[in-house]
Amino acid sequence: MGLSFNVLTVFCVALIEGAFGYPVSVFRRIQHPVMWMGALLHRLESRLNRPSMPEARRRLNGLIALGALLLASVLPALALQYLAVSLLPSVLALALLAILASTLIAQASLYDHVAAVSDALDQSGLDGGREAVAKIVGRDVGALDAAGVARAAIESLAENFSDGIVAPCVWGALLGLPGMAAYKAVNTADSMIGHLTERHAAFGFAAAKLDDALNLPASRLAALWIALAALLHRDASIEGALAAVRRDAKLHRSPNAGWPEAAMAGALQLKLAGPRFYHGTPTEDAWIGQGSSEATGADIRRALALYRTACTVQLAMLGLLALLIALL
Repeated sequence: MGLSFNVLTVFCVALIEGAFGYPVSVFRRIQHPVMWMGALLHRLESRLNRPSMPEARRRLNGLIALGALLLASVLPALALQYLAVSLLPSVLALALLAILASTLIAQASLYDHVAAVSDALDQSGLDGGREAVAKIVGRDVGALDAAGVARAAIESLAENFSDGIVAPCVWGALLGLPGMAAYKAVNTADSMIGHLTERHAAFGFAAAKLDDALNLPASRLAALWIALAALLHRDASIEGALAAVRRDAKLHRSPNAGWPEAAMAGALQLKLAGPRFYHGTPTEDAWIGQGSSEATGADIRRALALYRTACTVQLAMLGLLALLIALL
């Protein structure tokens, strides 16, 4: 099993998850693999991250917790991949691994969560929009106006396209199911403990730094997929996307999130990011993009259309890559 098999598997993963998402019936029975990872990390943190511990000890314990989470996530994936490839015909192994790995990307659920914000703004006004967007962003939503809610939804869409879809596919193409499991473990850890708060600054240090490193290639690819998708939409601009990436990606507080957010802002001629509140504390983040900051529910729908096309662009690139590798 090599790179060609991995790329073809990830191509099938994107097809399966895009078509079916994560079935509700399965979720009700066994929840979701990311929730299993989160539950394990929560138990580890409750034992290893106590306020009475010195900072150096908490940082070391955070590294230990991350290592334990990676082992618990990667070893079963390695075993499943080995057994599938060793015991099953290639086609069946490919199908089984693709179905298993499809639980580790989130094309369908990301679309649904962001679309819910647009629907809430249209149907329930500002209060409904705030309630919907609070499910997908970490900032304080109480101070957001309608434009702020729309911008937050679009920013989350762009960033999670990179983190939740492109990055797992990158590591799956390189390392198969274990690579996807490892990435999701690190990304889950970062989302739970990788915050610059008193509680998590030391304990989550390793998770935050490793997540930054693992997301670096995907964030650049995500910006490229969004820019290429803009070619296929009359109300989007590839020139604007590329210009915004060159000019503004580096302005974001994250070394990675600025890339897809800048591409989305430039493609849609919007202004994203800017000042916001986290945990009651104001931040003076730079604006990304040079368009209007008065985003609306209609702009969320434009972003969703561009996102779906960007997913299709990635699918096409995976298919082309699998074909080229097979021909070499």
